[in-house]
Amino acid sequence: MSLAPAAERSPQAQLLKRMFDAAVASALASRCVPPQLPLAPRGRLIVIGAGKAAAAMARAVEDHWPGELGGLVVTRYGHGVPCRSIEVVEAAHPVPDAAGVRASERMLERVRGLGEDDLVLCLISGGGSSLLSLPAPGITLEHKQSINRALLGSGATISEINCVRRHLSAIKGGRLAAACYPARVLSLLISDVPGDRPIDIASGPTVADPTTCADALEILRRYEIELPREVAASLEEGRGESIKPGDARLARNQTRLIATPQLALQAAAKVARDAGIAAHILGDDIEGESRDVGTVLAGIARQVARYGQPFERPCVLLSGGETTVTVRGKGNGGRNVECLLSMALALDGHPGVHALMGDTDGVDGAREIAGAYLAPDTLARARRLGFNAREHLEQNDGHGFFEALGDSIVTGPTLTNVNDFRAVLIEA
Repeated sequence: MSLAPAAERSPQAQLLKRMFDAAVASALASRCVPPQLPLAPRGRLIVIGAGKAAAAMARAVEDHWPGELGGLVVTRYGHGVPCRSIEVVEAAHPVPDAAGVRASERMLERVRGLGEDDLVLCLISGGGSSLLSLPAPGITLEHKQSINRALLGSGATISEINCVRRHLSAIKGGRLAAACYPARVLSLLISDVPGDRPIDIASGPTVADPTTCADALEILRRYEIELPREVAASLEEGRGESIKPGDARLARNQTRLIATPQLALQAAAKVARDAGIAAHILGDDIEGESRDVGTVLAGIARQVARYGQPFERPCVLLSGGETTVTVRGKGNGGRNVECLLSMALALDGHPGVHALMGDTDGVDGAREIAGAYLAPDTLARARRLGFNAREHLEQNDGHGFFEALGDSIVTGPTLTNVNDFRAVLIEA
């Protein structure tokens, strides 16, 4: 048995969905790219890029650039957008594939041999780490695939994962910008990482990297990731060192953050306030185990509902960032649905608390589902249908739980990514 989509069942769900839509809309390429386009260079303009929003960003450049241009961008399968002069290649995410390797090689070829009068416009968004998948010398794609899978299920933070990725790569960690030298490089970044650090957005292909091979090796050992002999040797000997601060090849580089999680949360907050409900942003870079974050958010919601502390109700609590899932069960993971299911268990049907959590790219974990909606009667409906919420959580199967209830939020590819979105509505 399945129920009607949650967003069509209640005014609370509809409000939360409008807030999610506003967060996504704030980061769409058509809105945030055109105001950041540079003046035309004396030489050529070459457009390159990688990420879930890369094709949409390339299209926005073409629609607003008055002169000639060319280039190549790589995006996730299903996230392509037709372009006239910029070639769009699709590849795999979150585990890299051969298409990403070939796209990376061709991108490096496109920027070699440029002059000082040329400008490289680099369009970077979340997902670029997997899509720019060219391995460092001596390391194979299979090595990167196995390590990436292990890291994604280990509970490592995105910053830790990207540190490893930079030191197994021939294009990330500033290497792409170094290949553009002596041309000028302008990178437009849509941030999907806590803290908006350029080095962590797509693993920083155009910015200097202060971390080292030793740092990457320590992370892999801490999470007990089994390493092929070739990878261990490369890191131990420092062969995969990235481009460091002060490198002359990056002296003419410039980066601009054009969309961030904080701006997305502010857009969502405006929707709530326009509806007459106070909105409070708890933070745009919350990290930690997804189920732990869900438990904490449930505790805050109960305090607001019972005592009006620290905020008067009605109100909406907003947060973003990137939590992690340590996969131990047979489910598909999904940071947002795991957080939401944990919150549901902690609330145990507390009246007057609704929540929506989703990934702004439309894909939460390994499923083509953005996230889900939680109502006060969610657990009661699940019990009537014979579903055990705690068992689903232990199996890392939040998607299976909410999908069976008809409470999944499905958007399709949004063509942008400013990370997780969490909204908790506490009624009067």
